[in-house]
Amino acid sequence: MVTLKKRINALNHLGKLFEELCNSKKNSKYDFWIKKFEKEIIVAHQYNNWFTKEYILLSLNQWSKELSKKNIISWIKEYNIKDCSDKTVAIIMAGNLPLVGFHDLLCAILLNFNCIIKLSSNDKVLIPLIVDYLNTLIPSFKNKIKFVDKPLKNFDGVIATGSNSSFKHFEYYFKNYPRVLRKSRHSIAILNGKESKSDLKSLGNDIFNYFGMGCRSVSKIFVPTNYNFDLLFNALYDFRDIINHNKYANNYDYNKAVYLMGEQKFIENGFLLIKKDNNLGSPIACLFYENYNSISEIKKKVKSFEDSLQCVVSNIDIFSSIKFGLSQYPKINNYADNVDTLKFLLKI
Repeated sequence: MVTLKKRINALNHLGKLFEELCNSKKNSKYDFWIKKFEKEIIVAHQYNNWFTKEYILLSLNQWSKELSKKNIISWIKEYNIKDCSDKTVAIIMAGNLPLVGFHDLLCAILLNFNCIIKLSSNDKVLIPLIVDYLNTLIPSFKNKIKFVDKPLKNFDGVIATGSNSSFKHFEYYFKNYPRVLRKSRHSIAILNGKESKSDLKSLGNDIFNYFGMGCRSVSKIFVPTNYNFDLLFNALYDFRDIINHNKYANNYDYNKAVYLMGEQKFIENGFLLIKKDNNLGSPIACLFYENYNSISEIKKKVKSFEDSLQCVVSNIDIFSSIKFGLSQYPKINNYADNVDTLKFLLKI
């Protein structure tokens, strides 16, 4: 039997592998797997150009910090952890960011679930590679974690992540199963005009990391009436090289053309389009904004759409806001859509 201790140790080794990979450590005991990951990172980028080496390593580095034995034990001590080896969970993963579905798999591994995984067509390389590594530490994982392309069957519960349109399909298809179904969410930043240049530069990480394609990416900002956008543009200048990415540049040019043809007002700096808009989700290379006049007004406004939010970034204490620059660095105990995955799995 694979004990919880063995599973935690395996995940701890995975974290150390990620750390030494990201730090380009020489003569590591993980040399074989470091070289294998380096090759597959190239493959992942060739398969999906949005998955640049920089952003794959950014994700791996974040996981290297979270997958320590200390962190894992501290996280799960709040739960009545039990062995669920007689249960099977189906996991449908998103593919907008590198390893975006790994947390669901992590939760299932800790509870010793059998897993049936349907990967996104955009992220078919990295998760299987991680499972291959874990198989070398715990060979029985080969029988517990399976990847499928065909319709899912023979499972006890499901975790499915997708778009708003796929969410409706998930609701119908999995209506008779215990389920966690996720759809599109967005992150916002609330500025008060008193932010330092360092704050606004950190906000650049929230906006631009992973090309703004994640639910934790800031896609809209709320600013005081008559806000001086020169402050923001000056602070974001260090991110200008993002326009050298071909797909990002194509989106920038396309959206700029659409706005010009529609005679819509916007401001730009050569790599980001900022437009006043009531929507939360902005296209790639765009950032929406709205004005507000008082803290009470913005609190009421945010309350009206809080079910569509993933993160609120601000120096203002509002809706469990986080500091600038931290939206793309979730902790191991942070759950997508604020739905506790471990608690859900323990009830299956």
